[in-house]
Amino acid sequence: MQPRTSGCTRIHMMRLQLTLILCALVLPGVGNAQVAAFPDTSFQRVGVTHFLPVFHGQAGRSLTFPCSWLSGSHSDFAAWRSATRQIVFDHLLAEPPRAPFDPFIIGEEERDGYTARKVVFNLNAWNRVLAYVLTPKGKGPFPAVLLLHDHGARFDIGKEKMVRPFQVEPAKLQAAQEWVKGNYGGRFVGDELARCGYLCLAVDALNWGDRGGAGKEGQQALAANLFNLGMSLAGVVAWEDLSALSFLASLPDVDATRIAAMGYSFGSFRSWQLAALSEQVRAAVCICWMAGRRELMTPGNNLTKGQSAFTTLHPGLTGLLDFPDVASLACPRALLFFNGEDDHLFPQPAAQAAFNKMQQIWKAQAAEKKLVTRFWPGGHQFSMEMPEAAFDWLDEQLERR
Repeated sequence: MQPRTSGCTRIHMMRLQLTLILCALVLPGVGNAQVAAFPDTSFQRVGVTHFLPVFHGQAGRSLTFPCSWLSGSHSDFAAWRSATRQIVFDHLLAEPPRAPFDPFIIGEEERDGYTARKVVFNLNAWNRVLAYVLTPKGKGPFPAVLLLHDHGARFDIGKEKMVRPFQVEPAKLQAAQEWVKGNYGGRFVGDELARCGYLCLAVDALNWGDRGGAGKEGQQALAANLFNLGMSLAGVVAWEDLSALSFLASLPDVDATRIAAMGYSFGSFRSWQLAALSEQVRAAVCICWMAGRRELMTPGNNLTKGQSAFTTLHPGLTGLLDFPDVASLACPRALLFFNGEDDHLFPQPAAQAAFNKMQQIWKAQAAEKKLVTRFWPGGHQFSMEMPEAAFDWLDEQLERR
């Protein structure tokens, strides 16, 4: 009579037999390699922490940005710039069809030294938008600035963050005044520039101001729906900024050889991106948005949370070029970067890593004086003495007389 075995013993024997069978198999990709006496039976029990995959460190270290000028694979800077700019354009995805601008003035207000106008025009064949145009009094043509508003998770206002609105409901004016008080030192940047003799244009990006609808919680859904349409949210923003730039250059009172872009936070990203994509931008003022991509991929950073990140992420481009690599397509033209020493969104080490990359490139092209990078006391804001310093630099670059 065979001795009786308990259920636990039978299970143990079955496991042992299964182990012996597995050890005898030749596994795909392993060949005849010997199986360890004590195989690793551990497995992943958590795949995501702080919205990041647990392998984000390894993946981040694998980002070599092969299309960067600093990769050592290129020798002709002009050829690199031309080819790499095309790579960026390819990753903007589908461009909305173009259309004649067909502008029309629907409102006007005389101000101290300039005229504010509400102008509707075709940003493309699919979007006819409302913009603010500020024109200095006197004889043009004038140097011009394309004002690119921030993100700030505030969507009921867009262009109104940079130009004092008029002929609007009191709530919108109040919202704009509160916003500039908290982020721009209490001043409307566009109005300040117009008083100084610059013609300014401000337009809402998709999902802001008069073009709103998704708000903060709907950003990710909007981005996904654009992907389903063969487009991207970041790409739409870039294409529309390029169109706004072309409209600004077409205005009869604008000196098209003296155009700058200016923005804070998301507007800063848009400014250096526009300078990278278009030679029409002679100078760009970029406040509080520049960093190395790897340095931003840390738990808690906005770039890791989805939502607003989709406004700056071009699918497929991230493995080819770092943020400062893209900005360097503007070299040797003039770019100014200001960042707060205590900026929680773009910490100083992350911003400095990007500045170091750009400084190498501008220096290699004997244009180091055209790139200004500076840290200011304070956090994520365009205030204190920043605007005066930026305006003085802009006067020099655009030769404002």
